[in-house]
Amino acid sequence: MKFIPSIDRYIFRLVIVPMLGVFALAASLLTLDKMLRLFDFVAVEGGPIGVVFKMLGALIPEYASLAIPLGLLLGVLLAFRKLATSSELDTMRAVGQSYWRLLRVPYAITLVLVAVNVALVFYVQPLSNYYYKQMEYELRSGALGASIKVGEFTTLADRMALRIEESENDGQKLKGIFARVANEKDQVLSISAREGTFMATTDDPNTIILRLTEGTIVQDTGSETPRVLSFSRHDLPIDLPAIEEFRSRGNETREYILPELLSIGWNDSSAEEDRDASQATFNFRLVEIVMMFLMPLLAVALAIPPKRSTSALGVFVSIIMVVSYHKVNQYGEDVATLGRIDPILALWGPFVIFAALILWMYYRVAHVPGGQAIGALETVFAKIGKKIGKLFKRRRPKTALPEDANPQLSPAE
Repeated sequence: MKFIPSIDRYIFRLVIVPMLGVFALAASLLTLDKMLRLFDFVAVEGGPIGVVFKMLGALIPEYASLAIPLGLLLGVLLAFRKLATSSELDTMRAVGQSYWRLLRVPYAITLVLVAVNVALVFYVQPLSNYYYKQMEYELRSGALGASIKVGEFTTLADRMALRIEESENDGQKLKGIFARVANEKDQVLSISAREGTFMATTDDPNTIILRLTEGTIVQDTGSETPRVLSFSRHDLPIDLPAIEEFRSRGNETREYILPELLSIGWNDSSAEEDRDASQATFNFRLVEIVMMFLMPLLAVALAIPPKRSTSALGVFVSIIMVVSYHKVNQYGEDVATLGRIDPILALWGPFVIFAALILWMYYRVAHVPGGQAIGALETVFAKIGKKIGKLFKRRRPKTALPEDANPQLSPAE
């Protein structure tokens, strides 16, 4: 009776370590790829660097919902592959432990991860997507403190343009300033100054003061000779452009949580395009979660290599299958959102086909003596590997001894 719990603990350790490693690696790769693009975006918009990490934090739930199934699959696969290559799996099978019995711990882990993914996909991820869009909008509109680009003309209001040659001390000291201000009577002020700095006002938070030193003002009224004035210090008030509030949540179906998807997708009073989009999004999220229950079976089917083989082909096949299925689901969601096909057929049709393939692969490994899920691919892969090995195999050096010479050396005198 003590042998069964020890197997569970051993399998748990084998599964949990690679699963966490794969999850961390997948999430890190997705985050780093997005981080580079966000740094470029924030630099172009002139926003603070700190907003990059806030935007990445808003994307973590989306990346986690993708990394969790992949981590579960590869964690179980690598655990059973280790058992198979070390002949421990044969020992467990010889004492009466079936594959279904050995999968008890992986399925317990699966139930926990499914619950986590349900919370992420149906509740956390929609809110985080809206928060990400909000920060992106505020960054584009300047609400996050976007700076004036040095060396370029910046329009601060409908009738005002500003250009700065140099900026020092993080924008506290400006050099080479040129401003052009026009009023409703088509009168234009062209102002140039050697230095300047921005100053806040306590009376009106929507107005800032640009304090200029050592400059010239050219006033062009359009009818008279322009007047030229020199100054040692001049305060130029600047009205900040009004920033519109960001839209309310729900402009995209990705931002709907579970109750909202159900109320819109199955409500006759909703518009037809809204119903199609909500039903497509709901079925897409649901089918991605349900597929997690088949990940342990797929892992076992691809984890066990042929006898006397250490081939890792199953690892690559598993990744290709999961990523391909995810892309098929994304395409099905897009088509169903447009109303061209029923969401049930677009999303649950590929699920039935993929599930049938997984069950067949698992049956071949678990119930057919000597059965292999990808035996043909293993054979082809082995042949290709041998041919590649022959191409890179080093030739043995030729000896200088004649054919009839005795290769045995005589003892030294």
